[in-house]
Amino acid sequence: MSAENGKNGIPDVPAGPRPEPLRFYGTTWVHHDNGYTARRVGLAVGSLAVAAAACFVLRVAYQGLQIADIGSFVSLLMIVMFAICSALAFRHTWSGFTSRPDPDRQASMRGLLAIGFVGSLLAYFLRTFAEAPGEKLHRAEYEKAREEYEKRTTRRSGNPTKKRRRK
Repeated sequence: MSAENGKNGIPDVPAGPRPEPLRFYGTTWVHHDNGYTARRVGLAVGSLAVAAAACFVLRVAYQGLQIADIGSFVSLLMIVMFAICSALAFRHTWSGFTSRPDPDRQASMRGLLAIGFVGSLLAYFLRTFAEAPGEKLHRAEYEKAREEYEKRTTRRSGNPTKKRRRK
């Protein structure tokens, strides 16, 4: 149950814009509280572990292709495909932390990002050393929204009916 301010049961919620929650962090990124640092460390370790496990699975898949003896061209093609897709996924994920991605471009790259998921995991891992991934973008948007809200809600001084009219 939310805290009440004692005025007819109205919840005591601050007015104005609210911060957008980040995946795995909620709104702890605003004040870096409630286990923010532990989450960053845990997610860094977790994303690196998942990336390592994914590389192991890809190695097993590659060994399966070698056992199937399908030829060196297909094996080379698979390696190049995963390398390029991982590099593109890394770049796309990294740039998504500093600017909002275009929804149409995001939808068109869904398959490529799925193939290059190792790159996305590594981008997430590296970004956790600086901040919660996406925190800088969300913080800038939140602070801008707070400033705009403050400008809208500040009261004018004086009586507006006594304002001098321009002629």
